[in-house]
Amino acid sequence: MARKQSTPPISSLAGKILSGAKKATPADVKKLAASVLSQDEKKGGK
Repeated sequence: MARKQSTPPISSLAGKILSGAKKATPADVKKLAASVLSQDEKKGGK
């Protein structure tokens, strides 16, 4: 199975937020969370 990866715009957004160049908006947080959750190979709780 191919590994899922973030799209360049999502990676760029994450980099800007982590470096302090951009303050995360609620919409940004939702985009990043959705990206992380969509890459979860083990669906469900612990």
